[in-house]
Amino acid sequence: MPGKVPPAELLEHVFGRTGTASDDESVIQGPADGEDAAAIAWPEGEGTLVVSSDPISLAASQVGRLGVHVACNDVAASGADPRWLTTVILLPDEESPLEEITADIDAAAREVGASIVGGHSEYVDQLERPLVSLTAMGSTDAFVPTGGAEPGDRIVITKAAGIEGTAILAADFGGELDVDPAVRERAVDFLEEISVVPDGRVLREYATAMHDPTEGGVAAGLLELARASGVRLAVDRDAVPIRPETETLCTAADVDPLRIFGSGALLATVPADALDDCLAELESAGLEAAAIGTVEEAGLSDDEGDEFSLELGAEMITEPIEDDLYPLWEAADADD
Repeated sequence: MPGKVPPAELLEHVFGRTGTASDDESVIQGPADGEDAAAIAWPEGEGTLVVSSDPISLAASQVGRLGVHVACNDVAASGADPRWLTTVILLPDEESPLEEITADIDAAAREVGASIVGGHSEYVDQLERPLVSLTAMGSTDAFVPTGGAEPGDRIVITKAAGIEGTAILAADFGGELDVDPAVRERAVDFLEEISVVPDGRVLREYATAMHDPTEGGVAAGLLELARASGVRLAVDRDAVPIRPETETLCTAADVDPLRIFGSGALLATVPADALDDCLAELESAGLEAAAIGTVEEAGLSDDEGDEFSLELGAEMITEPIEDDLYPLWEAADADD
């Protein structure tokens, strides 16, 4: 039956799963029966409030965990620490896994140190699968934009390309792919590495720009950074780290590892004279990272009128990139 999730279910599965809210003195009013909004005491002298919202609807596995990390990653990519979350959970019917979703949201929020301060839960019978949308908020005294890259900067990526997409391939399509079960099992565990909050804490001390690659993968993320900054990014495709599990699953599914959901990696541009120190600090923090290219002035391609572009190996890209996983979901829906 469509409509709000009943109060008894909210009490059992939602109101007690609020991340770190019970220990956060800034939370004046959190989720509670009948309350219309959250109330947060803004800490004095904590600079700029950063806010980002993201929905998760297509991934079948751990949508709650993914939702938290995708929203918090955008805050981290802006130079802030995520502190507060609001959640919207839309479910197809009463058989939907509300308990699992809220448990995952609570666990992921605790991992990043965020308090869940409000939200909404509802049954919507037009949906075929759960839809989870989260808004993350955080504070910083040094906001880092996506559009801050300067010619001469070096391009850095943390971890590897296609981490989220690899986990989705293994979880949602692994049974249909000719891949060793052990590879699939390792790939599903990539979901544990979706957060880039630790990456952002290191990179924000060096970065002129940061960006969290999501839909369309690392290639789309690089193009978005180039567009926001009005520059050309010259990237050595072979320098982009790709894990063996990603290579195996992407080959089996005939998709490009640089064009599948990229959460888990963080892109940044840093001044050339700070590159070595930046990479060394990332390594000291236990974070994989690589320098993959250079920021150049726009208009250096054959089309001198380009306002931005991505040179990815031999490929020159200026048009938006569609994620290679969408056709797989469309085919799966058509078969149902």
